[in-house]
Amino acid sequence: MAKELLKGNIAFAEAAIRAGCEAYFGYPITPQTELLEHMAKRMVDLDRVFLQAESEVAAINMVYGASCAGARVMTSSSSPGISLMQEGFSYIAGSNVPVVIIDVMRGGPGLGNIQPSQSDYNQVTKSAGHGDFHPIVLAPSTVQEAIDLTTLAFDLADKYRTLVFVIADGAIGQMMEPAELPEMRPLREKPPAWALTGAKGRPQNTISSLFLGAEQLEKLNLDLQAKLALMRESEVRYEEAYLDDAEVVVIGFGTAARVAQTAVKRLRDEGLPVGLFRPISLWPFPEKQLARLAERNPAIRSFLVVEMNAGQMLHDVRMIVGHRVPVRFKGRMGGIIPLPEEIEEEIRLTFESVGIPTLRKEASNGHIAR
Repeated sequence: MAKELLKGNIAFAEAAIRAGCEAYFGYPITPQTELLEHMAKRMVDLDRVFLQAESEVAAINMVYGASCAGARVMTSSSSPGISLMQEGFSYIAGSNVPVVIIDVMRGGPGLGNIQPSQSDYNQVTKSAGHGDFHPIVLAPSTVQEAIDLTTLAFDLADKYRTLVFVIADGAIGQMMEPAELPEMRPLREKPPAWALTGAKGRPQNTISSLFLGAEQLEKLNLDLQAKLALMRESEVRYEEAYLDDAEVVVIGFGTAARVAQTAVKRLRDEGLPVGLFRPISLWPFPEKQLARLAERNPAIRSFLVVEMNAGQMLHDVRMIVGHRVPVRFKGRMGGIIPLPEEIEEEIRLTFESVGIPTLRKEASNGHIAR
C-alpha cells in the first residue's frame, strides 16, 4: 500500500481498527483526544462498539468486561488518566485477559500540561497497578512505528492474555509523517475458548481475580511469574546504531531517541566514536542485550541516558551497566523536548569526562577549537 501523511494519534487509532479491534472505551484527554475522535467515527461506521465513558475509571472497567467476554478491546488516555485506570489494570492482570492501552504522555506531576513528556515510564513499567505483574510496554519513535507496534500489541495481548501498553510522548501523537497502514484484518468469528460463557447448553466458564485462599492466590501468582519469564525471553525489542567502534553510547527511547540520533550522526561526521542504543520494549527491558554490549565491547568508556523526564529509565540502565561503565544523564522536564545541540554538548562532556578531548564549534565565528 502507498504511504499517506498521518498524524500519530490517527495512526494509532486506524492501526488498532485494522488489527481487529472490536470495542473501544475511553475518555477524552489531551494530547490524545484525536485518537478517541477517530475511533468515534470509524468504529460506528464499521458497526463496532465505541463508547465515551463518564470517566477513565469507568472506561477501564468497561474494557475489562469486554475483554472477559472475548472481545478484542482497547482504550487510550494520557498520563493523569492512566493513573486513574491503575486499579482496573491490576484486575485485568489478575484475570489473565488481553487488553491494549495507548498512552500518549504529557507533562506532570499533577494535571501538568499538554506538552510532550516521558514521565510515565515508571508508572507503566514498574507498577501499572498493585500486585506482582508487568504489562508489555512498547515505545515507538516514529508514526510508522506507532502503526506497527499497535498492530503487534494486539497480537501479543492475545498470545499471552496480558496487558500491552504502547506509550508515546505527545510529540509523536501530534506529529505528521508519511506512513503505511496495513490491510484490514477480518474480525474473529467467535470468542476465544477462555472467554466468559453462561448460556444454557454450554459448559460454564468464569473469569475472576478474587482468590481468598492464600495458596490459591499464590498459585495464580506463580503462573503469572512463569508467563512474565517467557515474555522476558521472547519479547525483547531494541535498535542499535554505530556501536562497532563506539566509545560513548547514547541510550534513549521515543522522541528523545530521535533527537539523540540526530546528535549522534552529526558528531560521527566530526569523527567522534559515538553510538546509539534504543530500547523499543521498555518492559521487558533489553537487559541482557545492554549488559552484553558493555561486556563485549571494552572500548565503551561511558553511557549517556537521554530522557524527557528526571531520569526514570536511567535507574534501569545504571542497575544493568553502572558497575562496569560510568553512566551520565541528560534530561528535560515539564514538556520540553531537548534540542540536538543540547545532546551534542552532553555527548562532548561525556567524552571529556573519561579523558577524551573533543572539537567544539565556536558560535561566534564557526571555527573549531579544542
